[in-house]
Amino acid sequence: MTRDADPTRRRFVAAGGTVLGTALAGCSGTSGGDSGATATDATTDEQSTDAPSATDAGTDEATATDAAASYTASIAPVGEVTFESPPERIFAIMTHHADMALSLGRGDDLTAVYAPAYNDSLLSAFAARLDGVSVDWTDLYDSWNPSKERLYALDSDVHLADPANVLAMDAWAEDDVAEVRDEIAPWFGNTLSDRYRDPPAAYAERYEHYDLWGIFERVAAALDERERYSALADVRAALLDTVEADLPPEGERPTVAMMLPSTAEDSQYWPYDVTADGFFAAHTRPLGARDAFDGMDGVGDADPLDYEALLEADPDVIFVLGGVVDTYDMPAIRERFRSDPVAGDVTAVQEGRVYAQGTRHQGPLLNLFQLEMTAKQLYPDRFGEWPTYESGPYPELSDDERLLDYDRVAEVVRGDFESD
Repeated sequence: MTRDADPTRRRFVAAGGTVLGTALAGCSGTSGGDSGATATDATTDEQSTDAPSATDAGTDEATATDAAASYTASIAPVGEVTFESPPERIFAIMTHHADMALSLGRGDDLTAVYAPAYNDSLLSAFAARLDGVSVDWTDLYDSWNPSKERLYALDSDVHLADPANVLAMDAWAEDDVAEVRDEIAPWFGNTLSDRYRDPPAAYAERYEHYDLWGIFERVAAALDERERYSALADVRAALLDTVEADLPPEGERPTVAMMLPSTAEDSQYWPYDVTADGFFAAHTRPLGARDAFDGMDGVGDADPLDYEALLEADPDVIFVLGGVVDTYDMPAIRERFRSDPVAGDVTAVQEGRVYAQGTRHQGPLLNLFQLEMTAKQLYPDRFGEWPTYESGPYPELSDDERLLDYDRVAEVVRGDFESD
């Protein structure tokens, strides 16, 4: 497979010390030990000891400027990547990486994302509360289990995707992952930190799990947006300080069932531990909620449960993942619970504490809003009541009801901010 080479498009140099792209001047010279040098070669060699011409000086100056503009970023399992300049075209698969691009003001530069319409609806619901921030991803390439040929056609400057996760997909082998890295652009992402999953054997020795904001910090370095990262990290720290300072004692905290319901009208749902390691629980773990399924036999992330198991767990609160996305109808979901002879007896259903949430595949923007909404859903007596949500964007809260500094977040995403 060949690709039209455009040296001006290569934005990277190396990953883990291995050369990926060589669009730099002087990378393809002949060996100095070649005994077949001609007189012209000798003359050229002699002239090389003289003072450089104006053209040479200009080239040297440009090379020095390019070298000064380059920068490095590192993430497991990729290793270190040196970028000649910030990537312009950004490929993503999972939501958390796409969210990171959006949070860094690069949402319009995405070339792909998994389930574009779903993610557009999801991120748009939250971005609606940020002045001057919008999402337009419905026409992007759906990058789940992407074809290698399409990656050549997209010609992205960086692939915000975890190569270990890509390797686990049906269409990919190690040689394919390496080819994309070498011939198109580097991989730069970490996905298996979602719930601290084990990587494929090829990546076992160099994999590392991070928290969500640890991944975000590294992605921000790759996109040369460190100041935006720092500003958003300060917003998160202030939000956590506000919430953690007013959490009730552990014994007074509710039990929670966080679930992804079936889109079919049946009683199946997939439970997720609100206390687990990994960024799936990055919005619930800091709030000290207790998982309703803790200690129950036969409960795992991969296996759906029914209403009998839900009644056995009897949570005080139910979080419906995807509830703010157009795919799900929250009034219908609540009515399904209420009208079912088993689910209708669950405490959360009887007390009207079935809440819409966003996604476990959260990036920084979703995480900030979900920390605010979750605090209100869990502890309304301390952080204010959460409005009953039926459809549409994230509910509009008055200034005195907000726990999150919306204006500051919007300024950072837009790039209209000053560093503290």
